[in-house]
Order: sequence, then structure tokens, then C-alpha cells
Amino acid sequence: MARRSPPQLHTSRRGVVSFRWKLITALSASLCVLALFSIYHRQSRPVPSLSAARSRIPLHKYSGDRPKIAFLFLARHDLPLDFLWDRFFKGGDERNLSIYVHSTPGFVFDEGTTRSHFFHNRQLKNSIEVVWGEASMIAAERLLLASALEEPSNQRFVLLSDSCVPLYDFGYIYTYLMSSPKSFVDSFLDTKDQRYTMKMFPVIPKEKWRKGSQWISLIRSHAEVIVNDDTVFPVFQKFCKRSLPLDPSNKWLYLKHRRHNCIPDEHYVQTLLTMRGLKSEMERRTVTYTTWNLLAKKAEAKSWHPLTFTSDNSGAKEIEEIKKINHVYYETEYRTEWCRANSKPVPCFLFARKFTRGAAMRLLSEGLVESSTDTTTTS
Repeated sequence: MARRSPPQLHTSRRGVVSFRWKLITALSASLCVLALFSIYHRQSRPVPSLSAARSRIPLHKYSGDRPKIAFLFLARHDLPLDFLWDRFFKGGDERNLSIYVHSTPGFVFDEGTTRSHFFHNRQLKNSIEVVWGEASMIAAERLLLASALEEPSNQRFVLLSDSCVPLYDFGYIYTYLMSSPKSFVDSFLDTKDQRYTMKMFPVIPKEKWRKGSQWISLIRSHAEVIVNDDTVFPVFQKFCKRSLPLDPSNKWLYLKHRRHNCIPDEHYVQTLLTMRGLKSEMERRTVTYTTWNLLAKKAEAKSWHPLTFTSDNSGAKEIEEIKKINHVYYETEYRTEWCRANSKPVPCFLFARKFTRGAAMRLLSEGLVESSTDTTTTS
């Protein structure tokens, strides 16, 4: 007959086993926390890049040719307002500007596709297909910046859409941008849209998440940070995606599943530069004016698009109203950004969008965008 162990012995053995499992679980959890902590600090620190070794110097120390503004156009196909930009560029010194266009792969700017010689063969040879609201948009921006950085004399980088127009002549814009040692990047706390997801952590800490307009003007060192980034961009590719429109009859699915909706080009540059500790090197506003349909219903807010300027609403009065704006209010931060360049008060906006061809023709016919003798000087 088999002997049975005393009840106390069984209880003791179970206690020892239970204790060991608890100890193993606690140690495993501790190791996981330490690993995450290590990853967080390693990936959230500024990543050593080419920008640390190149061109991070004040503009007045730049040696070589005259410093240039690189005009970077994001086009869907051709440039419908090329005739207006032709007048604008003729008002400047070609030694002070460079032009780059990202368009449909294979599209060539020549005598048959543009009315301005300034755009001849200025398309990128490595352009990609771009879809609004997807990471391909910021990939195209990075390609434009990378191409422009190949020219050492490019010291300012302005991103423009194919519906943008200049509000001043070349000389004024050149002086405005070159006089400031900072980038102009619309950047503010994103507290309403809830586009951040914890899947982005630890590469992108939630407190560094920012929102703003994609239409930016950068100093060279910031352009290099963006091009050399190999940690934040992949996270945007994977986790910052727009949600596809729902059928009106299935709107209840949106509430049930709480679909995540993220627009990469409204967050990438702002978040990256904030993560790199460059806030003090930015004027946290854009120099490109956009007006929105403030009368839209809340239900339509998810699909807001800028209002379009046509020949009916692009006269001298409307343009002058834009030029008079000298501050921007950011509701989510209760912050008023007074517009300055090199600490001096200036009009907020140098460019505006979205303009139709008819609107651009009116600007020219009424002399609202004049070509003028370039009076810029460099030292």
C-alpha cells in the first residue's frame, strides 16, 4: 500500500513552486521595463547624422557663391501657375535661387509642358507616386530636400504646392527669409484630433507629438536633419495613416471601431524637429497663408480642405487683407505668435494657396505680383 505524504508537506511544496514562479515573473517584468527604458533613451536622443558635420554655421560665415533660396514645388502633374512664377523669378537674380519640382514619375518640364524656362528640366529624376494623406507625401518632401542639399549654396528651403502664389516680389521674400537665422515651421500641440497612437512609442514620445501646416521654410541644418532621419520616418510609414472615407450608411462603424486617422504631412516635420530639441531654432508659424471653411459642420470637419481663391475673390482687397496679418493665434496652446523675422515685426505671410489659374491671371493683370529689380545684398 502506497504511503501518502502528510498534507503539510504538499502545502509546503506548492508554496515553494508558487514562490519560484512569482520570482521568475517579477524578474522577467523588470528586465522588460529596463529594456524599454534603454530603447526609449537610445531612440529619443538626437541621432548622429550628416547634419552634425555639415553646414551648421551662421549664414554670414557661409563661403562660396551667394546663398540661395531653394524653391521646392510639390506638383500633381504640371505647374498650372508657371506663368505667374515666371514673372516672379524674372524679378530676382538667378544667382540667388534654385528650383526643384517633384511631379509624376516620368513627367518632364520642357517647352511642351511649361511656359517658363525657369522650370525646364527641374523635375526630380527619382520622383515617386504620391497619395494625399499617406507617408508618400513626406517621402516626396524628403526627396526634394535631398536634391536641394546637393547644392552647397542653397541655404533656405521653401516647400510650395502647385497652387501657391507669392504675395511679394523676389527681393522682399529673399531678404525676409535670409535675414532670419530660424526656420518657419507651423508647430503646435495636437490635443483634439488624437492622431497619436501608443504604437509609436518609444521612438516618438507622446509629449513630443506636434501638428502644423506642411508648408515650411527651413534653414539648411534643419533640412539635413529631415533628410538624414532614419528612425522617425519609418514609424510614420507604419503607424500614421489616414482612414479611408466611410460609406454614409456605415458611419456607426466609425464610432464602434474608433478608427485611427492620421495625416503624416501635418505632423512629421514638426514632431521630428521637436524631438531633436530644435524648438528654439524655429519661428513656430508658416509663411504660407491658407484659409479654411470655418462654417463647415462638425460632421464635415474630418474632411476639411482649404478654400480656393478664384478670379472673383483674389483682388487687391483680399490680397491686402492677407498682407496685413501680423499674428497667429493657436487655440490648443492659448498662444499668440507675433510674426517676426530676426526679431523684427513683419507680415506673417509671403505666399498663399490655393489659387486657380483664373485667380493667378487676375493677380498679374492687376499688378498684384510685380517683377522688380532685385536689391538684395549679401555679406
